[in-house]
Amino acid sequence: MRNTAVTVLILCVAACMAAPGAQSGSGRDPGPIAITAAAVPLNPGNPSQSSIGPFTWAGGLVLSSSQTDRLHELSDLVLTGADHLTAVGDGGVFVTMRLLLDAAGNLTGVSDGQLTPMEGEDGVPLTNEAADAEGLGLLPNGDRLVSFERHHRVLLYPANGGRPRAVPKPSEAFREANGGMEALATDPDVAPDAYVVGEEVTGQTWSCRISTACVLDRLVPRPAGTSLVAIRKLPAGRTAYLFRGFDGKSHIVLQVVRDGRVEAELDLAPPLTVDNFEGVAAVERPGGVTRFYLLSDDNASSSQRTLLLAFDWRASRP
Repeated sequence: MRNTAVTVLILCVAACMAAPGAQSGSGRDPGPIAITAAAVPLNPGNPSQSSIGPFTWAGGLVLSSSQTDRLHELSDLVLTGADHLTAVGDGGVFVTMRLLLDAAGNLTGVSDGQLTPMEGEDGVPLTNEAADAEGLGLLPNGDRLVSFERHHRVLLYPANGGRPRAVPKPSEAFREANGGMEALATDPDVAPDAYVVGEEVTGQTWSCRISTACVLDRLVPRPAGTSLVAIRKLPAGRTAYLFRGFDGKSHIVLQVVRDGRVEAELDLAPPLTVDNFEGVAAVERPGGVTRFYLLSDDNASSSQRTLLLAFDWRASRP
């Protein structure tokens, strides 16, 4: 794939901050900020490589901007339809954009972006440790759920705007301030208000509902040297788990699990294109194909990148 750059519009942070009475999360006026989306190969040392086991490469981008310092530390993402992406970041932001695909369905760029600072329950933009957003889920009615570390909580951001409110979270104390509810996913097969959260350092999960509470669920087996960073519920009783090992070099494992058995595994490590991936989204495509999008948290570091990678996987059985 040729290296390309795509400039998109994203919501101006200054405009977001200007209206104290504006709605939270989705109701503020957009302004243009240029973002560069440059194509990256799966394997820089072998640009012709197009698969890893049963996973087929479907394009990758590195996202950056010279006009804002808030397009960093993106931690999780969900997709609406085939191409509308919403992400959250450690700095307390929502980022939305539309994915651009070529005729073959491969990821080539992004457009129509917005960046919105998150507000707390008091209507004030989140800052410092209160802003450490990690997990993101989208309920069937359009409400967004966000899990936070350091100040451990789950907030519901209404689809029609307005201030967020706290919803149930696990009652257990997390072992580490920065190792709590890294993973969150809605679980519509259980109930419209159901969701699951996962603890990063242990892989322990809880099944939650807005209308009731959180109860202890399965302990997810983690590949050696990794932590649990993202969960996505898939059709046919499958679940996707994203694990991260980060000890000076990135090591990422994506597993598709059904009935407690690993059906497929994607293992990303150097020399492949890899960074500190923390988010995964899944979209069903024609022909029984599941498209996975992986998003990396660059830790606001010049030595890391905000990567968005796409992989296709077809189940061997329904």
